[in-house]
Amino acid sequence: MRLRPGMYIGDQSPRGMHHLVYEIVDNSVDEALAGECDRIEVELLDDGSCTVTDNGRGIPVDIHQPSGLPALEVVMTKLHAGGKFGGGGYKVSGGLHGVGLSVVNALSERVLVTVWRDRRIYTQAYARGVPQHALRSEPDEGSGRRGTRVQFWPDPEIFQESRVFSWDTIATRLRELAYLNKCVAFRLSDRRAGRALESTFFFEGGIEAFVRHLNRDKGPIQARPMYVERELDGNTIELALQYNSSFIDHVLAYANNINTVEGGSHVTGFRAALTATLNRYARRTGLLKEQDQNLSGEDVRDGLTAVLSVKLQNPQFEGQTKTKLGNSEVAGQVSTVLTEALAQYLDENPADGKRIIEKSLTAARARAAAARARDLVQRKSLLESATLPGKLADCSERDPELCELFIVEGDSAGGTAKQGRDRRFQAILPLRGKILNVEKAREDRILQHEEIRNLITALGTGVGEKFDVTRLRYHRVVLMADADVDGSHIRTLLLTFFWRHLQPVVTDGYLYIAQPPLYRLQKGRQVEYAYSEEEFRVKLKALGDRVRPPQRYKGLGEMNAEQLWQTTLDPDHRVLLRVEVADALAADDIFDRLMGQSVEPRRRFIQTHAKAVRNLDV
Repeated sequence: MRLRPGMYIGDQSPRGMHHLVYEIVDNSVDEALAGECDRIEVELLDDGSCTVTDNGRGIPVDIHQPSGLPALEVVMTKLHAGGKFGGGGYKVSGGLHGVGLSVVNALSERVLVTVWRDRRIYTQAYARGVPQHALRSEPDEGSGRRGTRVQFWPDPEIFQESRVFSWDTIATRLRELAYLNKCVAFRLSDRRAGRALESTFFFEGGIEAFVRHLNRDKGPIQARPMYVERELDGNTIELALQYNSSFIDHVLAYANNINTVEGGSHVTGFRAALTATLNRYARRTGLLKEQDQNLSGEDVRDGLTAVLSVKLQNPQFEGQTKTKLGNSEVAGQVSTVLTEALAQYLDENPADGKRIIEKSLTAARARAAAARARDLVQRKSLLESATLPGKLADCSERDPELCELFIVEGDSAGGTAKQGRDRRFQAILPLRGKILNVEKAREDRILQHEEIRNLITALGTGVGEKFDVTRLRYHRVVLMADADVDGSHIRTLLLTFFWRHLQPVVTDGYLYIAQPPLYRLQKGRQVEYAYSEEEFRVKLKALGDRVRPPQRYKGLGEMNAEQLWQTTLDPDHRVLLRVEVADALAADDIFDRLMGQSVEPRRRFIQTHAKAVRNLDV
């Protein structure tokens, strides 16, 4: 595990380090799912460690046969030694294939485990996976406490980038778990110097409350979410759904509390049942005429927010990271539960049913218009697109791994970029003005926007159902906008478009943001560029007297071709920021809040952050 940590936690970045926290928490959640735990506490301490404590049964400490070691030591040092293997330990469990605690132990500089069990307190310390002493035991003087506490210090030999735990990252995961496990309270405490933060996450409404939370600023068209929970053949199916006035569908699927971002059999069953049930209801009520075509799955998911949570006795995940569920029987179980529950809900709430069908019919008409526009975009060759305003200046290289596309704000800056680029591998696409805010528009209107059509054609991936990221013509797509308010807005509009309609370009690591300089300083023949206000002050002081008046670049067009190459285009000297997504749920939320239809969430955000913005020295 120390030799190949990426196999077990994904990578050795802060993301992988936080995965260690989740593994311990998942073990505590398994206790909760077994009905043995209702409180889980996570503490971030000043010495760089993290502590996870629960009030479950406590890890067993009796001698494990045939190893002859205490069960606690076996769990901490052996793969696949948890109670979920061997039958009967847990009815339902998450965790990372039973390797959770052993992975944490292997990738930590130190681990201290405390178990309260059978009126005794047991402790054992480890260093990089090796026990430092035998299991110690002492009487528990009348507290009657039970449970487990695991304290660990991430190993600097493994996590070299950073070993600072993020409050926001952990809080997001605990909040998610609290929605998925309505019987459990999660408390997060930050005891690091100067912080003293504490939050408790507990939701009686469970995933129904989760859907309400996700839809809080999207204008729900149903009075309340539809919610159902049933057990079939030992598996528990729980789902909640509610439609809103947006055009984005947002379906979160979980299996044993693990977010299956690639879907799987439970999502397949959900989608099939949703489409079939709504089509039957629309036909029966006359909202869909005999000559009309059935609504498609895409139509009925327009503006849908749903959370689907299944808890299985024997989950079968595809891949080590558990992003796709493979249990074939779950598709039928989810389909059965949703079909019966949704049909009953629609019969009991005919006004909501009518609004849902009408929204789906509107989506169907828009989809037909979008299909025509999409075909038009995808039929255009690059030669045809070159005659359009904002034309593409392509590169001569044809290997996508070596090619770069700079999406440049404005024709003026685009002209400078074309002169300054390396024509062998750098392509330039100038955009005229601000593109459409896609968060407020349906696909048909989006594909009628000329600048967006040019962008899709240049990238070569297609869009919508025909999108294929393997056809991307450039493996570095760079957003290059002015360092002012308008430039920031244009960059945000482009990020919104990529996230909503070309998301794999972002998640696969192909999208970048250029960092042009803010200032040019010159003393004699010595020229320095500053990329931030702080760097400007430092370099100005270092240059001393006889410095020419600094040049503040208000836009890319103020640089000549040579300066743009030296500062922003030259791979040997430039700075590029790669766009990465640490939390897709948070990304969805911020795009919806800042770019969506509803004004009030945006106003609250601006009011909350206005002071910080005023204090920026820009």
